[in-house]
Amino acid sequence: MTYFSDYSKKRFMILVLIVSISGFSQGMLLPLISIIFEHDGVSSTLNGLHATGLYIGTLLISPFIEQPLRKWGYKPIILMGGALVFVSLFAFPLWKSVTFWFILRLLIGVGDNALHYATQTWITSTADHQSLGKGMAIYGLSFSTGFAVGPLMVRLIEIAEALPFIASSILCLCAWSFVFFLKNEKPERLTGDLNARGWQRYKRAILFGWLAFLGPFVYGFLESSLNALFPVYALRKGIEVEMIPIILSVFTFGGIVTQVPLGALGDKVGRRTILMVGSCGAAIIFGIASFLEHSLIAVTIAFFLAGTLVGSMFSLGITYMADLTPKELLPTGNLLCGIALSIGSLTGPFLGGVYLEFIKNYSFLLLVALLLLAVATVLLIFGRTKPLQAK
Repeated sequence: MTYFSDYSKKRFMILVLIVSISGFSQGMLLPLISIIFEHDGVSSTLNGLHATGLYIGTLLISPFIEQPLRKWGYKPIILMGGALVFVSLFAFPLWKSVTFWFILRLLIGVGDNALHYATQTWITSTADHQSLGKGMAIYGLSFSTGFAVGPLMVRLIEIAEALPFIASSILCLCAWSFVFFLKNEKPERLTGDLNARGWQRYKRAILFGWLAFLGPFVYGFLESSLNALFPVYALRKGIEVEMIPIILSVFTFGGIVTQVPLGALGDKVGRRTILMVGSCGAAIIFGIASFLEHSLIAVTIAFFLAGTLVGSMFSLGITYMADLTPKELLPTGNLLCGIALSIGSLTGPFLGGVYLEFIKNYSFLLLVALLLLAVATVLLIFGRTKPLQAK
């Protein structure tokens, strides 16, 4: 029993390490390629569209990844996904081409989705339910920390443009190699007639856990819209360029600070309550901040406070899904959480861009506040009904 406990801890630490390095590579790629393209005279429109490659790759692989996971188990999927990521990172310096780099971004999106899907399903399927929230919070914290540290690698381009790509590829390779120390496991088998094939399985997972998918969707929306469009809005408002990354980093840091405490609190009071109160509180904060944009200090404080409330919505959404969904459907539920995150990540810049284009008299932060308020309202109304029970 002690061996099992020790092995479970080792497995969890390795999975968390892999996710942190993955977040690190993603956090590095976004600003790094944008800066390189800007220096090379690539248009801002093409630069922005290019950045969607990772999310498109994530969506492309989503419908095809569950069956291989059920057939082969977690370990092979993590190995294949991780290999795709570090090989693609290493390939960037080989040929500098907008098209080639877009293809590499697609491949990294495919690899990252496979890696994240397998690791989060492995954790939600094997963790003690009473401590699942804390475990997934640590999982989310590791990714967020890696994502926040990644941009620091951008400065390596002052030495050599290829250096950040090579360094991150080596780090990913080192983390990837630890997976060989793990024993392979498979998800719980689908039982009964269960309509286990095709869309019926997805339909059942959606009926059980659709409310939980709001967390990953909102997290993706906030991450992409704030990072992609708040800088544009801030520049139009006369905010100094050097202050913009500080404001965005403060939002990320707020989520890092409360990731584990909120996850542990969710184990005690329920994930729905944390998601609902966090969404409502952040909506109020962003709403107030929209009237205080003349004060950089007020906006910075507002971003930090909002980050503490909604920075863990992805991990909370996954654990809430695990609460609502039968164990045999956890792989499907985790897959749908990833799809919800990707849809949010793609929707954020699009809706935000339309908002900035046509609604010029109202703050961009009001759009964010309205979305969060809508989510809190849905959780309040529909979360009261008793969840479906597994048959």
